Amino acid sequence: MQGAMAAPSVVPVTRQISGRAAPAAVPDPSGPESGQSLAAAVADLPVLDASGRRVLFGALFRERRAVVVFVRHFLCYICKEYVEDLAKIPKSFLQEANVTLIVIGQSSYHHIEPFCKLTGYSHEIYVDPEREIYKRLGMKRGEEIASSGQSPHIKSNILTGSIRSLWRAVTGPLFDFQGDPAQQGGTLILGPDSFPI
Repeated sequence: MQGAMAAPSVVPVTRQISGRAAPAAVPDPSGPESGQSLAAAVADLPVLDASGRRVLFGALFRERRAVVVFVRHFLCYICKEYVEDLAKIPKSFLQEANVTLIVIGQSSYHHIEPFCKLTGYSHEIYVDPEREIYKRLGMKRGEEIASSGQSPHIKSNILTGSIRSLWRAVTGPLFDFQGDPAQQGGTLILGPDSFPI
């Protein structure tokens, strides 16, 4: 019997789903295209918690697996409704599976607490105000709302959802757009095995 063949390296899924063909992305020379693993390319970048404390992004998933959801911005009605559903996941379920659920926004950390109150979200949440992780991961920017079919997480239509988002923007304590409205988000599953040995 011949020796066991080495398992091929697993390439993370980094494709964003969209209804239109996207122009070819220009690779970030310091990102995963340079031979660096996806996780290693962003591990040393900081995120901020609700009190403004800097935490290295890699520390969030160095000890156990994490489902990391990058939202477009905190005023996005689609993101709000999706996070409301994430908030319903029992902490005991995540602990039993040894998984952390993390939401990353791209606004000021001052918006974390009001967003959590609005959505009922009590799991981990951070912000990347300069969008450095978003950029390094090659997440798209654009006004297009990608659609891959009807999502059970989205309850509002585009008109009512947009009006509610605008209303929250103008009546909130800090009037701003709570991030770049053109920034798209995404979801990654990361963990200790995401780092090269």
